[in-house]
Amino acid sequence: MKLVCLLILALTESVLTQTCAPGYKQMKRKCVDEIECDFDNPICGDDADCFNTEGSYYCHCHKGFKPPGNFTANDSIKCQDINECLENSIDCGPNAQCLNVDGSYACVCNMGYYPSNGTDTFIVGQWVQCIDRNECQDSDLCGKNASCHNTPGNYYCTCAPGFRLKSGRTNFTDATSEICESVCDIDASICGGGSCKIGKDGHECVCKSGFTNYGHKETKCTELMCNNFIRDSSQAPPELTEILSLMTNSCLLLNESNSVNKNQVNAEALLEAFLDAIDKLLSGSFQADNRKVSAMFGIVEYMLKLIGPLLNNNQTRRSSIKTEVELLVNRGVSPPEGPLNISTDGTQFISHWETATGKTYLGFSTAALLGYKSLEKSLNSYFDHLKGENIHYKINSKVVTATVSNTETNQLEKPITLTFSHLKRLNESHICVFWDPELNGGAWSTLGCTKVNSNDVETVCSCEHLSTFAVLMALYDIGDIYELHLITYVGLSLSLICLLICIATFYLVRSIQSTRNTIHLHLCITLFIAYFIFLVGITRTENKVGCAIVAGTLHYFFLAAFCWMCLEGVQLFRMVVLVFNTTVRHIYLIAAGYGVPAVIVAVSAIVNSKGYGTTHHCWLNIEDGFIWSFYGPLCIIIVVSMLDTVYKKGLKVRNVFKSTVFSSTNGQ
Repeated sequence: MKLVCLLILALTESVLTQTCAPGYKQMKRKCVDEIECDFDNPICGDDADCFNTEGSYYCHCHKGFKPPGNFTANDSIKCQDINECLENSIDCGPNAQCLNVDGSYACVCNMGYYPSNGTDTFIVGQWVQCIDRNECQDSDLCGKNASCHNTPGNYYCTCAPGFRLKSGRTNFTDATSEICESVCDIDASICGGGSCKIGKDGHECVCKSGFTNYGHKETKCTELMCNNFIRDSSQAPPELTEILSLMTNSCLLLNESNSVNKNQVNAEALLEAFLDAIDKLLSGSFQADNRKVSAMFGIVEYMLKLIGPLLNNNQTRRSSIKTEVELLVNRGVSPPEGPLNISTDGTQFISHWETATGKTYLGFSTAALLGYKSLEKSLNSYFDHLKGENIHYKINSKVVTATVSNTETNQLEKPITLTFSHLKRLNESHICVFWDPELNGGAWSTLGCTKVNSNDVETVCSCEHLSTFAVLMALYDIGDIYELHLITYVGLSLSLICLLICIATFYLVRSIQSTRNTIHLHLCITLFIAYFIFLVGITRTENKVGCAIVAGTLHYFFLAAFCWMCLEGVQLFRMVVLVFNTTVRHIYLIAAGYGVPAVIVAVSAIVNSKGYGTTHHCWLNIEDGFIWSFYGPLCIIIVVSMLDTVYKKGLKVRNVFKSTVFSSTNGQ
């Protein structure tokens, strides 16, 4: 019975308990609200707050976490931190950055800056600025022989003048691993042929006797070979004495300037004197002798190398009557790199500073281009070593000398580029040449120079060495036309026969002897000799001296023939005007007919002896204007003859008019 009562009581309690709604619990047989947020294990997680409600609860994420709404544990939602720096685009201001933290963010200054409020972090709206920290206030930061340079947010150290890092770097920040040492200790060869010492402005090179640093105390002392120039000047031709003397004196002056505080050589004045000396050389009695030309080009190259390091400006341009020059100088601790570009009138020189420097860096690198304004006229020859049959060459650009401070320029690693503007814009073939002093004393050569491209305006050349350069125009000769050749020989042969008959007639027939016949006789004689020499010698160009003699003889006899023609006109004039007294002494005719052309030919030969004889014909050279020694007198003779004819016609008309008037008067 007792067991039955307990069972009934348990069933009753169970029924009463099961009647409480969710969120409630039975307490003292009553359903009361269950406090879900009181559990030791947070039902909402670490980043959310739990809020109890009547019969339930809800979770809400902390500030700075998402999602923003309410939820319960049954929703399987976990609060996640909001990255305000990204999602809200927090702008902390200049020199600061945003850092995300759980539930919030913080602004911190960049390295090298500090906040103006003195705290480590701040947020937007506190009006905090990040101020640059001057690290250089620490005097020991960079160590000895170095100076500190503050930059926005950072700093760097540089070595004092005369000191540098073994690593070769120009600046550093870690004074514990980088030490500034004396350049004299790091590089024992920094001064070359001189001693190194540290001054307030850096290292200084005190050159030994026979060495120079061209007046720049920080550059290496290089040897000057003045004795070679003294020996060369004593053996030089007279035309080169002045320019060699200038070069030798300049070399000796530099040789004696062994103190770093001395700079006795004025580079600008030396350059002007050098250009003046070249002007005198090219304007005076200097003839285009290939050995003299080779010597002059060698002197020009050396003087440009000598003057370049003395110049203070990085770029120098000068122009004179006969030349134009541009020089570039680049100085520094390390060898310069990159392209260099120099130009003169009609020529552009492109190379690299590595080419100008070479294997040994002297503390400077120089490059120069000197253009000759009219030298192409004197050097329009010496083409014997150029290949090609029936090709006539002519210089069609300015002649230029290109040089650099590098002493090894016979085989360059990087070819140079030269662009030449053509003197005459002709659509002809062009070749690139240089002056080779080793070819029989000097001649034009194409060895090591190639044509990159060419048109009627300019030619671009690429050369593997440095020297004096130009562009040649190749003119292909037109072969003799057989028909014209045949007509010339047949016609001249017939003319010689006819002239011979005329000479015999005028000389042997006494009944026709007179002043006019004497003139006709000598006219036929001069034409006969001129035609005969032309027939047998006009193409005999094998011997230059013989060809020049043939050309001079033709010049003389053709002028003589025209002089006798002029005398014929003068004699006719005398016969019309004087009528009765028309006889001229034979000696006067000979003096005029043969003496005048003799004077003209003699003067022409003295002025330009090389004007007689060309490559293909033994006649006057037409390229340099020498042909006018024949054309000029010929034009004068033609003008005199025309005036004589006009005057005689006028007299004839006047006489006819007088006769007509006289007849009319008598008739009346």
